Amino acid sequence: MHWKWFKHIPWIDTRARFLSSAPTHGALLDIGSSDGETLRHFHEMRPDLDYFATDIEGQPGAYPKGCRFHRGDLNHEPLPWEDQSIDAISCMHLVEHLERLEPLIAQSYRLLKPGGRLYIETPHPKTLSLGSARGAAVGTFTMNFWDDLSHTRIVSMGALAQLCRRQGFEVKDSGTSRNLFFAALWPFFMFLPPSRQRCTARIHWLGWSAYLVARKP
Repeated sequence: MHWKWFKHIPWIDTRARFLSSAPTHGALLDIGSSDGETLRHFHEMRPDLDYFATDIEGQPGAYPKGCRFHRGDLNHEPLPWEDQSIDAISCMHLVEHLERLEPLIAQSYRLLKPGGRLYIETPHPKTLSLGSARGAAVGTFTMNFWDDLSHTRIVSMGALAQLCRRQGFEVKDSGTSRNLFFAALWPFFMFLPPSRQRCTARIHWLGWSAYLVARKP
C-alpha cells in the first residue's frame, strides 16, 4: 500500500499519525535511518517535508532525494545540526541496540524546536515470549526478540518516559504500534507460506512494537 494514502487516513497507522502532526514544510530527522525504508514511506506521505537522517552506517543512496545524511555515532559525537532546527524526530527500532539512551534523548531535545515531537518505536516486551518462525523460515524474520543478534535489551515505555521527562520533555502518548490495514490482513495470510507480507501482517496483528511520543515544551 502506497503511503500517500495514509495522508488522508493517518489514524490507520501509528507512525502516520505522528507524521501527520509535523508542520507543513517542516524538518524531520530520522535517527538510525538504516536502509531508509521508513524515510521512503514518510516521503511518500509527506513530500513537503525537509528530510535529515543519521546512522552509524546507513544507506544514503536509498534515501529520498534531497535527504541530508550524517554518518556518525551519537554515543560518541554530537549530531551536526543546529539547536532548535528540527520539527520532528523519528527513531525506529534503535533503542534496543543501544547501551546508553541518554545521548539520544539529550540530542533530540537539543535539536527540536519548541513544540517539536520525538517518536520512538521499539519491540514490545511481549516479543520476549514469542516463538521464532518455524520450519525453513526460521531465522528469516525477527519474531522473538532474541532472533536479532544485535539486540541488547528490551526498553520499556515506562523507562523511556522517565528519561524523556528528566530531560525536559512532556510525554504526550504511548502504546502499541499498529497499522490497522496490515493487521486486518493477517487472517488471510496466516494459512499461506512464509513471506515478508505474511510476517508484516502478523506483527501488526500481534502488536509487535511499542511506541512513545514526547513533546519539547
